[in-house]
Order: sequence, then C-alpha cells, then structure tokens
Amino acid sequence: MTTLETEWADYARRLADNLLSTGDVCSAAWHEALAEVPRHVLVPRAYRQDSTGKWTPFDTGQELERVYSPETLITSLAHVEGHESPISSSTKPDLMVRMLETLDIRYGHRVLEIGTGSGYNAALLAHRLGDDCVFSVDIDTELVDRARERLATAGYRPTLRAVDGETGLVEHAPYDRILATCSVSAVPWAWAEQLAPEGAILVDFKLAVSAGNLVHLRRADDRLEGRFTHRWAAFMAMRHDEEPEARRSASRPTGDRSRSTSTPAQPWNETPIVWFLAQLRLPRGVVPGLQLHPKTYQPTAATLSAADGSWAHVSLTDQIVTEAGPSSLWSPVEQAYGWWTATGRPSWERFGLTVRSDGQHWLWLDGPDSPQCWQLGVDR
Repeated sequence: MTTLETEWADYARRLADNLLSTGDVCSAAWHEALAEVPRHVLVPRAYRQDSTGKWTPFDTGQELERVYSPETLITSLAHVEGHESPISSSTKPDLMVRMLETLDIRYGHRVLEIGTGSGYNAALLAHRLGDDCVFSVDIDTELVDRARERLATAGYRPTLRAVDGETGLVEHAPYDRILATCSVSAVPWAWAEQLAPEGAILVDFKLAVSAGNLVHLRRADDRLEGRFTHRWAAFMAMRHDEEPEARRSASRPTGDRSRSTSTPAQPWNETPIVWFLAQLRLPRGVVPGLQLHPKTYQPTAATLSAADGSWAHVSLTDQIVTEAGPSSLWSPVEQAYGWWTATGRPSWERFGLTVRSDGQHWLWLDGPDSPQCWQLGVDR
C-alpha cells in the first residue's frame, strides 16, 4: 500500500473526531461515514484562489490536511463576464453532516439529492443507507459521469442521473427525504409530489445572491411548510440548461444622491437576515459586490447594482451612500434593518416558509398564522 492509501484514513478519522467534539456531528453513524469515505478520491483535484482573484489547481492527494478539514473545495470553474467563477464544489463536511442530521436521515430512508457535485455527499449517504436508497441528480452530464466513476472507485454505486434538478427524479419516487446542495429562488412543487408521507426537504432558499438560508420543509396536504435553520449557510444557485442573465456591474460613483447611513455596509455578510428581508422591497435581481483598491485589492466600498441601471455605492470608511438610477437600492436595506432591530433582531429559526401547490410562497415570523406574513414574488 502507498503512503497515500494509509495516511488518508488517519486524516479522515481526525476530521470526524474534530466535528464530534465541536458538535457538528452527533450520531455515531455519520461519524463513521466521515471517517471512512475517502474525500480525496471523489475530489482528486480542486482550485485555490489567491489575493488577486486568480484560480490555480492543486492535487488533493498532496494536501490531505486541507482536504480532510471543514473547508469547501472548488471543483469546477467557468468563464463568466471575462472572469473565472466557481460553478461546482465539494461542500464543507461539517455543513454537509449538519444538514444530514437536520433531516434526521435514518437507515431505510430513500433519499434524493439535488446537486451531485463531486459525489462526496452521495458517498456519505450510500455509506449510511446503502446504494439502493440513494439517488442523486445534476444538470452537468460530464460532472455526473466523473462522479459515478469516482464513486465506484471508492466502492459506492448510488443511482445518478444527469437531469435538471428542478424536476426531481420521478421514476424512483417516492423519497423520504430530499436534500438540495444548491440554492433555489422557488421551491419546485415537483419535489413535494415526490415525497413519501411525512417526508421532508432541506434546501437553501434564496431570493437573491446571498439572500436566504436553509429551510426545513415538510409536506402537509396542499403545501410545504417549515422553519429556517438557526445557522446560516449558502450554496451556489441551481443551474439550468438556459444561459443566466447578464449581470450589470456598479459604475464608479458619480451620482447626485449622497448621504450617510448607519446600516451595516455589507448586510449580505454582516446581517444576512436583513439582506433577506430587504428583498421584499428591492427590485428582482439586485447583485451585491465589493469595490477593491486597484493596488492592495482590499475592499473599499460595497456595491449594489440592478438590471434597470440603478446602483448604490457604500464607502467602508465613512459609511457614505452614493446612488444613481431610477431605483433607490439602499433605502430598502435601511428599512429592513430598522424593522429587524425594532422587532428585537429575530434570529433565523423564528422565520418560516410556506410553499403552496399553486406556486405561492409565503414568509412568516413565529408561525404561519402570524400577522407578520409576506407573500413573496419568486422566480419560477
């Protein structure tokens, strides 16, 4: 046996033990899966990004300590607007296992995963449940083929299909659990129809970039309903066959609307709930970003841009907001921050989501019958 074949198991066991000590994994079954699934086999190559934004590949077999750590590994890149951007990744193991435990996945459950990615999560599931109970789909045929080959090398053979995750996988339904390792701006009702009685879904629900969280939904007659998880998490958006809309970048600030603000300049990072609530008033498709210093590459301002040409620029040094265009993009953020603070800064698990069979989505605070309930405009 090579050094790699003997050493990886020590790193995997150490990862499992560390996550047990931090409380990220609680059950013995998932601890065992973490310790015995070879992540480096499923992710033989990954990409790292330097301070200039450049991505370079590395062989994971040469960096076992990094591979068997609570770190997301970027596995695929694509050219977007002249830049290389991640389009697929191997999720942080601590987050992955928290999701599996949140869904209370048990032996005998049939599980559908939306977003095969590297196949690492499918391997964890197959280790725990057996190949016959695990189904995974992804839009990328090449990615699915690679995952199937690597899973087989590691000793796992779950059912994989290259299809649009929005449709689920009806030919193998029903499923006791559906787990999405991608974000959606509307929960597909097809998933609800493929759930077994008392089945559950865990998905990253986002109204815009970084605007949302994991929500744990259960089927109840003509609706899905449940609460967001306490700890915030984020996934890449679900991909479809059609090309994504082009994003507009914020222009250099030359607008005539300037003022100071006390609202955090980067709510998508500093107060994610506020950024999520701001989407109730913001136009659809607002994109957050950062302006970097041309020499140090350090952020100097937060930016927002919209499809109608509106933009906002918030200086990180003096909190001065400059805006231009037909829509004020920063006022909805300030209004959301004001409501959130006046309401006692409610945490994620106080918010919930109802998805009806007609496609309507409702956000609520504390309960579905609460007077603080908002109908959401979602992209379907």
